[in-house]
Amino acid sequence: MSSQIFVSPSPHVHGPFSTKRIMADVIFALIPAFAVSCMVFGLGVITLALVSITSCVLLQYLIERFIMKKRSTVGDLSAVVTGLLLAMNLPSTIEWWIVVVGAIVAIGIAKMPFGGIGKNPFNPAITARVFLLIAYPQQMTYFPQSMSSCVDAFSGATALTAAKASAVDFATVDHLNMLLGAQTGSLGETAALALLLGFAYLLFRKVITWHIPVSIFVTMALMASCYGIFHFTTLSAVVSFAAFHLLAGGAILGAVYMATDYVTSPMTKRGGVIFGVGIGLITMLIRLWGSFPEGMSFAILIMNGVVPLINKYVKPKRFGR
Repeated sequence: MSSQIFVSPSPHVHGPFSTKRIMADVIFALIPAFAVSCMVFGLGVITLALVSITSCVLLQYLIERFIMKKRSTVGDLSAVVTGLLLAMNLPSTIEWWIVVVGAIVAIGIAKMPFGGIGKNPFNPAITARVFLLIAYPQQMTYFPQSMSSCVDAFSGATALTAAKASAVDFATVDHLNMLLGAQTGSLGETAALALLLGFAYLLFRKVITWHIPVSIFVTMALMASCYGIFHFTTLSAVVSFAAFHLLAGGAILGAVYMATDYVTSPMTKRGGVIFGVGIGLITMLIRLWGSFPEGMSFAILIMNGVVPLINKYVKPKRFGR
């Protein structure tokens, strides 16, 4: 009597984590940062976020039902997270139709043509941001003065843009104000402390691990410190320069909420460290010597493409070895 063994595709072990639960945790973690952006730029950012989320959800539904001819999966909240992250990467005054274009790129180009969630090689929100930055540079880099009364140092230009123009005295930078949201930029660039609170929540819920974000932060800090040693005369200015680069721009938003995307990041912790170091390195190379003041989005997108090589190089030991 012969017997047959059927092996199904992975994953073979099921746990309490579902896609919907993970996405709900990410949304919850982003609520404090979104609330800060509302206080800094006004309640108009709610409309921006609603346009982005609605466009992503509706587009995914239409593609699945009428092009892919399958049951819609919008209930897993992945399209909601993509829409929210896209909104957090945009200026508060961006035109609504540009937001829709971003949603089309994120869902219609970066996600669904590859088969949907779990199959896209590049982070959809990051892909959309990079596309919009190249296609609409003027609209994507126009930042109004903050509505917050505590902000006056970087109004009209982002902190990184001011630093690029050598208009920042790093010996006198108020890092506490930057931590609390006293800087202009996209919605996700004004809420460092709130984003870190969300980071702590995601770690507590075991949605992500520390390996990728911390690797990014440490690499950025080391590169900034090495650069500062050759350009500043005091240790305090060097430390201030490193802290500035961690708090300014989209460093925290990108490192915590987009670089850690399950689908587009390495499968192992050691691979995650390599991935994070690469993102931190490319980010600082662009910030310090590139033409763009910010490099996080480009760095994540580039390293997304390297993930298959990292997974091939960093393999766990075979069972029993």
